[in-house]
Amino acid sequence: MKILISNDDGYLSPGIAMLAEVASRFGQAVVVAPDQDRSGSSNSLTLDRPLTARTAPSGFLFMNGTPTDCVHIAITGMLGWRPDLVLSGLNDGANMGDDTIYSGTVAAAMEGFQLGVPAIAFSIAQKGFAHLDAAGEVVERILRRWVAAPPDAPMLLNVNIPSLPAERMGPIRTTRLGKRHFAEPAIAGRNPRDEPIWWIGPPGSARDAGPGTDFHAVESGDVSVTPLEVDLTGYSRLDRVSGWLASA
Repeated sequence: MKILISNDDGYLSPGIAMLAEVASRFGQAVVVAPDQDRSGSSNSLTLDRPLTARTAPSGFLFMNGTPTDCVHIAITGMLGWRPDLVLSGLNDGANMGDDTIYSGTVAAAMEGFQLGVPAIAFSIAQKGFAHLDAAGEVVERILRRWVAAPPDAPMLLNVNIPSLPAERMGPIRTTRLGKRHFAEPAIAGRNPRDEPIWWIGPPGSARDAGPGTDFHAVESGDVSVTPLEVDLTGYSRLDRVSGWLASA
């Protein structure tokens, strides 16, 4: 099996090193990742300049672009072969609920899926990479299952792993995305030139975190696996919009 690996924390992240180590047990694993932290970059593509790729001492390829750039260019031209699976992560922090809209980790996997390749995004729920070995064991369990029973069509999975030692890790559960409250206000300040500046505020707390959600699973110490779709059509609102337009 040929596996393409990327992330949004950058090629020096301990998380991607662990992901590559585990993936290499299942086939040929190649890393193409951003040259620096690109968290929150979502599905952005770099269209205003050319991109370059260099090889790190680890053998990882790193690019001066976004996670989506890395996966797109790797699949459509750089590698010269088509991967059987795209993996993204292990991210430093959770990507649950509304986080998936902004996440570069999820976006890297989504780009592979958009290009017809099955893909999985992996995140560790708490920042700091505590219990990274235990997270690696979860990745191995999921990949072992993938190899034993490959899905019959490409799918996109979002996996969130509690930051716990292996002996305290719960089962793997299929979940849906929860929802957060609105984000906290932007944080205002002044730069050294006394000009106004703003920092993006912290995300809101969990609002929909009941049983069956990714928030609930991780809070319970379980591994959350959420299948994602890319179609953004609001099907439940089609008739309402049609009626609204007809009444104009």
